Amino acid sequence: MNSIPRSFSSIFTRPNVGLNNLNSDLQQWRGIRVKILNNNLERGLTYMQRIMQSSGIERMIKNEQLYHIKNSEKRILARKNLQRRLKSQDLARKLKSILVRKVRGY
Repeated sequence: MNSIPRSFSSIFTRPNVGLNNLNSDLQQWRGIRVKILNNNLERGLTYMQRIMQSSGIERMIKNEQLYHIKNSEKRILARKNLQRRLKSQDLARKLKSILVRKVRGY
């Protein structure tokens, strides 16, 4: 009687992970699980999309697309990346000046 549940549990348990292939095994076991309540699939999909956006999976998928990107799209993406980088540097500079003033007691 106990052999059936034990065999099912052995199927679903994670195999022993050696030091050499630790990273590859972790890649296989990573994933997103969404619980669907009251057969509300739309709500589950929006929840999954939110999780994917926050974890960066969506960005990874977009970066790994293998289709051709037009030159105009490349220019637009490059400009957006430049604006994002400049804004980040500007905010970092402002934060640094605020922290320096606070430390010095101005």
